[in-house]
Amino acid sequence: MNERWRDVARATGLVAADGSVRPTIFAEMSALAARTGAANLGQGFPDEDGPTWIRELAARAALGGENQYPPGRGIAALREAVAAHQARHYGIEVDPESEVLVTAGATEALTAVILALAGPGDEVLTLEPFYDSHAAAIAMSGATHVTVPLVPGASGFRLNTAALDEAAGPRTRLILINTPHNPTGTVLTGDELAAIAAAAQRTGALVVTDEVYEHLTFDGAKHTPIAALPGMRERTVTISSAGKTFSLTGWKIGWASGPAEAIDAMLTIKQFLTFSGGAPFQPAIARALTDGDADIAALRDTLGTRRDLLLHGLAEAGFTTMRPDGTYFVCADASPFVTDERPDGAAFASWLTEHVGVACIPLAAFCREGSPTAAALANWVRFTFVKDEATIRTALERLAALKRS
Repeated sequence: MNERWRDVARATGLVAADGSVRPTIFAEMSALAARTGAANLGQGFPDEDGPTWIRELAARAALGGENQYPPGRGIAALREAVAAHQARHYGIEVDPESEVLVTAGATEALTAVILALAGPGDEVLTLEPFYDSHAAAIAMSGATHVTVPLVPGASGFRLNTAALDEAAGPRTRLILINTPHNPTGTVLTGDELAAIAAAAQRTGALVVTDEVYEHLTFDGAKHTPIAALPGMRERTVTISSAGKTFSLTGWKIGWASGPAEAIDAMLTIKQFLTFSGGAPFQPAIARALTDGDADIAALRDTLGTRRDLLLHGLAEAGFTTMRPDGTYFVCADASPFVTDERPDGAAFASWLTEHVGVACIPLAAFCREGSPTAAALANWVRFTFVKDEATIRTALERLAALKRS
């Protein structure tokens, strides 16, 4: 049997020691949490649905007959709303007719652009840790995955710019970044973005930027799209979605904007993936992007409160944490709780779920197996604060037992 599928599984750490393919770490930990009754601070999906008025728009669209294939590029109203959003928030002008593509979530957009523009002999450079779908799409393309570390320090997880300069070279086809960053919660600074832009311009690479948490930043941290930097408008494909911004992850409405040539290449791939979808959801998200700023602000405020609650409780329990500037996640060093019986973050996460009743995700799951970054973060875990406050408080009550043990 052709083993290419196993290469994809291997790239995301899904091949077990016996050669079998196991579920993703998110599915594995959520299943363990459900089986044990643990408070699930592992998988990052909201406990609450998005704004009622947006969901009502989708219901009316479905009942009103918007249930067949929408155009492959997405309905005009949504493409126009995406273009208006980029102009209003960031001063980036894009043509909704040729420079915007609606996708089945950000994951399809990421997969389509990598399959369209990278292949065997090319290198795709990402940050490390990285979201698992990035590695899978690179493996599917046949390109080589090259990583640059985000390093924990006094100011949070920061990009190793010297490693970036060394890693970016003549075979670098795409530089894939994620800011605000899952899993670390860092928001790339202007200097870090400028270093990435310089590497792209030096090597002739296209930048693909995953910005699904673009509006979920805290403490005055500001998200700046790399496409807004000088010389980067025509060298960047920007990807986002409604899932995180409006707590509607199951709708799978995402989009990409960027140079028409890149968008056309993505469309060529996308039409043989989903072709199109989300017919009644697309008009609802078009309105949400236009009229939903107050809802976004309310979500950001409540997430900030829950983040602070989780940070305080983790510190009280004995963890060293990194204060995230954005996203849904807090990363914590579990070294004080590592023992011979639970020798790293992965073993600790399983033990914590089964014996303490709190689920988290080991940070090494977001790294290449055996990489220096995986080794450096071997004892780190990620908790999410996108759950309701009662779930977070339950988790913290249980975690308090760690300090007493």
